[in-house]
Amino acid sequence: MESDITKFLSYEIKKELAERYFGFRKLIEEDKDTLKKDLRHSNQTIGNRIVLDLSRLYILLQDESLIDQFLNLTGLGEKFFYDPYILTSPTIRARVFSGVKAKGLTASGRFKNLLMCLYEALIKDIEEYRERLTELIDSQKTIEEEIKIFSQNNDIGSIIGFLRNIDGDKSTHGSLEGGISSGFSESLENKMKVPPPPRVIEELPILPPLTPLPQIKKEIKKLAEQAFKLHKNGFSM
Repeated sequence: MESDITKFLSYEIKKELAERYFGFRKLIEEDKDTLKKDLRHSNQTIGNRIVLDLSRLYILLQDESLIDQFLNLTGLGEKFFYDPYILTSPTIRARVFSGVKAKGLTASGRFKNLLMCLYEALIKDIEEYRERLTELIDSQKTIEEEIKIFSQNNDIGSIIGFLRNIDGDKSTHGSLEGGISSGFSESLENKMKVPPPPRVIEELPILPPLTPLPQIKKEIKKLAEQAFKLHKNGFSM
């Protein structure tokens, strides 16, 4: 009779511990999954728009020196998503400029206007990207705080030790059956630790805010004039 009671108590205690532990852990894992999905979505939407913006600008500028001047002038600095191959590939050029229209009476005028319009589009997309990046980093920090609080309230070592004390040694009179071995408890403790969420800055690059067009419009036009001359037979849309 006493053995049945101790088995029942052991089962109820372990059940309560498990429900509390895995219930909270499930919520954290759901938050982590949501963050991963948001990272993928941001990369596939805003990220892809920025890649397209920059690819178009790189193709227009053509020359490495002009590209570097543009990056320094705008504050972008680094050649994000740059591949020299896109400068010479007619296929890529046709694909990235498909459906793009430029206004102007002359070819050179349309070229200048197009370069400035694309830069304004890049500014807008990077602003949205930076806002989204801040939200994702905040989500990451929230999950890290959740894990910290969860770990404090559910110390795995203490739980394992508590269960071992409940189970006790089989040779001890009145102990509960089903002892937890030391080696198994260490392995279980490692498996029960909650892994951290993905680090946003390792998944997505940090892009700086860009210089507003009105502040560098004159310099952008000069770059456009130089770049236009590099396109053989002009740049037709």
